[in-house]
Amino acid sequence: MADESNRRSSSVEDYVRAIYGLAERGEAVTNTSLASRLEVSPSSASGMVTKLAQQGLVAHVPYRGIELTPEGRLLARAVLRRHRLIESYLVSELGYTWDEVHSEADLLEHVVSDRLVERIAAKLGNPVRDPHGDPIPAVDGSVEELSTRLLDDLPAGAVGEIARVWDTDPELLRYLADHEIELGKRIEVVERQPFGGPIVVRIGQPPEDATHALGKEIAQALSVALR
Repeated sequence: MADESNRRSSSVEDYVRAIYGLAERGEAVTNTSLASRLEVSPSSASGMVTKLAQQGLVAHVPYRGIELTPEGRLLARAVLRRHRLIESYLVSELGYTWDEVHSEADLLEHVVSDRLVERIAAKLGNPVRDPHGDPIPAVDGSVEELSTRLLDDLPAGAVGEIARVWDTDPELLRYLADHEIELGKRIEVVERQPFGGPIVVRIGQPPEDATHALGKEIAQALSVALR
C-alpha cells in the first residue's frame, strides 16, 4: 500500500477513490460522471483527470473512458482501506450508526497515520467488510471479492442474503435500518411489478419475516449473495 510519507494530496486521493467506486459499480467513468459524484464542475474534473494522467494514475481508454493504472488502483485501495476501517471502528467502538460514518471517514481518511490505521485493524480483528458490506482492501492492496448481484437484477423467486449496500445517502440508510433491512438478512424476491413498479421482497426468516415493496433506488443499492 502507499507509504505514509509519500501520500498524495487529499484531492488526488478523492479522485482515485471516486474513479474506483464508479468502476466497481460498472458505471462509465467520464469527466461528467466524476463531476457529478464529487459535486464539482466538469471543467474541474477534466483538469484533475489531466493531472492524474500526468502522474501515471489514470489512462484514457478508447470507448471505455477513464481507467486507473495499476499504480492508481493501488492508491485507491489504500485510501479505501483507511476509509472503510475508520467506518468500521466508528460503528464497532464508538456507537455510530451506519448512516453517520461516511462523512466522518471522508474527513479522517486523509489525516490518520498508517500506524493508527493498522492499530484499528488489529483492534477489530482485521475485518474484511465494513458496516455497509464493502470489502476492506488488505495491506498489500488485495481485495476479497464476494459474488453478488444487485437486487434490481434478480428475478421473482430468487433467494439470498443481503451482502452489501452501495448507497451512502444517510436517509436511505436510515430507511433501511428503520425497516430492519440489514446486512446478513435473508431476502426473497416475491414479485416484480410491471411497468417500472416496485420489487416486492420478503425480508428475514419465517415466521418473523416481513414483506416490503422496494422502489428502484433501493433495489439498485442492495447487493445480494444468492443461495
